[in-house]
Amino acid sequence: MKLVLPMAGYGTRLRPHTWSKPKPLVSVAGKTILAHFLDSFDSLSLFDEVVFIIGYLGEQVVEFMGEHYPELNARYVVQPELSGQSHAIWLAREGLQGPALLGFVDTWIETDFSGLGSEGVVWVKEVEDPRRFGLVELAPDGWVRRLIEKPQDPQSSLAVVGFYYFPQVEKLLDAIERQMAGGGMLKGEFYLADAINLLLEAGVRVRAQPVEVWQDFGTPAAVLEANRYLLDHGRDNSEHATPRQGVRIEPPAYVDPTASISDAVIGPHVSIGPGCRIERSQIRNSIVEADAHITGSTLTGSLIGRSAWVADFAGSLNIGDSSEIWGDP
Repeated sequence: MKLVLPMAGYGTRLRPHTWSKPKPLVSVAGKTILAHFLDSFDSLSLFDEVVFIIGYLGEQVVEFMGEHYPELNARYVVQPELSGQSHAIWLAREGLQGPALLGFVDTWIETDFSGLGSEGVVWVKEVEDPRRFGLVELAPDGWVRRLIEKPQDPQSSLAVVGFYYFPQVEKLLDAIERQMAGGGMLKGEFYLADAINLLLEAGVRVRAQPVEVWQDFGTPAAVLEANRYLLDHGRDNSEHATPRQGVRIEPPAYVDPTASISDAVIGPHVSIGPGCRIERSQIRNSIVEADAHITGSTLTGSLIGRSAWVADFAGSLNIGDSSEIWGDP
C-alpha cells in the first residue's frame, strides 16, 4: 500500500514559526508534527512507499526523513504552485496504483488502519459546529453520498478529518484528471472533495469511519491543545526527567534530557526541546523548541521557536525561530 502525504502548503496560520521551517517540522510534545503522524501507525512496514508532496522549505523535510527515518522507502514530489489538493496528488501520479492511504500531516487521529478491505474509506468525527468543516453526507443505506465544503446550512455533523483510503487509487487519479480537464477550481484550487464526489457519482462505494480522537495542528491554539492532549496520553516524561536542584517539574510535561534548567518551575503541559536553557523562570501550558534560552520570565500559553531568547518577560508569547524578547528586569 502507498501512503501519500500532501504537505506543500505555506502553513500561514502557524506563522511566525513557518517562516523558517515547514509546518510538519514544528515541535509538539517532544517530537515534530511529522514524527507524531508517522509514529501513529503500528508499523510503517505497512507501506511499500511513502510519497511526500513538498513545496516551501521542502528540503528540510527531505533532510529530516533521511536523518530520522532512513529505512523508509520515500519518494519526494515538488508542487511548485499551490493549485490544490487534487493537483498535488496528480503531480505524484507516477507509480501510484493499487491501494493507497492519503493523509494530511497537520491532523492526527487514533484509529485502526488494518482490515481496510475493498471499499473506499473516509475518516470522520462528529462535531458541534459543522459549518466550520468539510462534511460527509450519508445516503439512506449508510454509504457516503457526497462531501460538502463548509456548508452554511449543514445536513450532517460528520466532519472530514483528513484521512482517506482508496483500494484502487487509479480511479481517484482518473477522477482528478476529469476534474482538472473540466476546470473545476474553487478560489484557484482543485479541491480533493470535488474529485471524490466524481468517484461517488460514478458508483464507487465509500464508507465513513468514525474516530473518537482528532487533533489538529493548524493554528497556535490548536498546537497547544494537541500538546496538552499528547502529554496527557503518553508523552509525559516528567517522572524520568533528570533531577535538578531548585527545579520543580509539574506533570504532565516533556523535558528533553539535554535541556539545562535551573531555579525554575516547569509545567503542567509544557514541552522543552533539546539544548534549551531555562533560568529563574516559570513556564506553564507552553512549547519551547530546541536551543531556546529563557531567563527571568513567567510564560503561559506560549510558543517559543528554535534558538529564540526571552528575558524578563511575563505573559503569553508566540515567537518564531531566532527571535528575541526583552522585558523589564
